[in-house]
Amino acid sequence: MTGPRATETEVPDDDHRGTAPDATMAQSTTDGTAGASDLVGDGLAVGYPATDEPVVECERVVIPAGEVTALVGPNGSGKSTLLKSLAGQLEPWDGAVTLDGESVYGMADKERARRIGLLSQEREEPGSLTVESLVQHGRYPYRGFLDAVSDADRAAVDRAIELAGVEDLRDRRLDGLSGGQKQLAWVAMALAQETDVLLLDEPTTFLDLHHQLHVLETVRARNAEGVTVGIVLHDIAQAARYADNLIAVKDGQLYDWGPPADVVTEGLLADVFGVDATVREGLDGPEIVPRRPLD
Repeated sequence: MTGPRATETEVPDDDHRGTAPDATMAQSTTDGTAGASDLVGDGLAVGYPATDEPVVECERVVIPAGEVTALVGPNGSGKSTLLKSLAGQLEPWDGAVTLDGESVYGMADKERARRIGLLSQEREEPGSLTVESLVQHGRYPYRGFLDAVSDADRAAVDRAIELAGVEDLRDRRLDGLSGGQKQLAWVAMALAQETDVLLLDEPTTFLDLHHQLHVLETVRARNAEGVTVGIVLHDIAQAARYADNLIAVKDGQLYDWGPPADVVTEGLLADVFGVDATVREGLDGPEIVPRRPLD
């Protein structure tokens, strides 16, 4: 069984596949999300200087205000590229990215950094820094070049360190940490930025199961405070449990999107992930029982 693939010229019959997310998807139904922000990409073609063709093309993609949206798909499908473009870090060749109707690429750098935070997979490791010093870098949008750390900065750093669960690592240097410990420190830095929109590219990489779940619970807690979240996850079962919406990406195009119960099907797992699996209804959303890889 294989699911339909949405393209710009082919619209499947299903009401949520192959069509741009409409206004109802972009309206938050989460309590306590006043001021939450819609992040929208329209008519996007995104590539790199070394690529002749776009890596990602989509008519419309929405990270709805006040909700958690997970981007899922196989390696190399374009999830990270799409997230980077939505964050204002990779300007699309064509199309527009807007935050509440304002051009993301028209914003000044610090204004954008106060509104959209991105935890990328691509980053330099300043090994000589302590965890606390790294987390303080998340406050750069609020400070001038020579400004001292303010009380508000210290409070935000302390809270981010607590949320990420790295209090015991506060004074440790990054070059003395494990991969998982470093990842938690970077998550804390992203939290300290205190943005309206938080975009996370595989934040659970290198983490054991306990810390994976801790990070995802922290993401939900920030979302409950009104933060709009977009998150790339490789574990589709975790994505289905923790996200309000899923965006499935295949070969640089949006294959499907909507609530996990609608998106996670045996057809999608076969067509997008190349996996023969059974999907059944669980207490916290769809449960996936994989059987074997498909050729």
